[in-house]
Amino acid sequence: MPTLPPAVTRTLDRLVDRVPDRWLQRAHAAADRAREVTDHPWLERLAQVGLVAYGAVHLLIGWLAFTIAWRVSPDAADADQAGALRTVSESPGGLVLLWVIGLGLLSLALWQAGEVLRWWTGLLHPGRRLHAAFVCAKCLAKAVVYGALAGIALVFAVGSRYDATDSTQDLTDDLLEIPGGAVLLVAGGLTVVGIGGYLAWRGWTAGFMKDVDLDAAPDRYEPTIAGLGRVGYLAKAVAFAVAGGLVVFAAVTSDVSTATGLDGALNAIGAAPLGRWLLTAVSVGFAAFGVYALARARYPDRDPAT
Repeated sequence: MPTLPPAVTRTLDRLVDRVPDRWLQRAHAAADRAREVTDHPWLERLAQVGLVAYGAVHLLIGWLAFTIAWRVSPDAADADQAGALRTVSESPGGLVLLWVIGLGLLSLALWQAGEVLRWWTGLLHPGRRLHAAFVCAKCLAKAVVYGALAGIALVFAVGSRYDATDSTQDLTDDLLEIPGGAVLLVAGGLTVVGIGGYLAWRGWTAGFMKDVDLDAAPDRYEPTIAGLGRVGYLAKAVAFAVAGGLVVFAAVTSDVSTATGLDGALNAIGAAPLGRWLLTAVSVGFAAFGVYALARARYPDRDPAT
């Protein structure tokens, strides 16, 4: 297992040694009290609702991407998370569904963030520090994603509107107007590309299966879940890589119109040579990820490192 450089380890050890024992005891006590909430069975049930919602959003994105590829509907919503939730809001009973989706995803974010409470003490031990930091960062990142999606759902639930493409372009424009903003945009775009690479690696190695309680799931379902997850993660990897590349292009050319988020990335794929078929494959991948998320909701395992 990789370890931190010795100089960094010694510095961190000195910092940890300077923390008074009573502070560490209080931190442990606070973490234990918080875990009583994050480990509560009811929160897990609500988190399962969030996972179902997460899967449904990806199924809708897959459908919206398909409509772009085959021009099924000229008035289709943007093929991104906001577009999917806007589609829900316009359906019968959509506002009620949005409240369920939003609160479920919020519970999922809290449940996922609770994993940090299981791992943070590893930061105090030199041999486990790097692994613990990676797991904590990954869990927090997932919690942020779920929380952000919950926020969008609740924005629609109260009758407001949100457009991810406009928000991305506004942020890009604001950054380009400040010194060093273009550099920040390039760094951000490359980070998104890197996330795409991580998703591709996770899909290729089937690391996502650690999020499924395989002991609870019937053995006959495991190959199907793994296949759906692989296709889904690879499709998301392509979309993230293209989205990040568009941000970098916007920074280099100062053309804000190219920074269009997930919807823009899927449209860019559709505009490429053989784009209809490429986008169809990506849309199927998003739908496959949605079904995988539903399987994860049925057999959830919060711990991503076991």
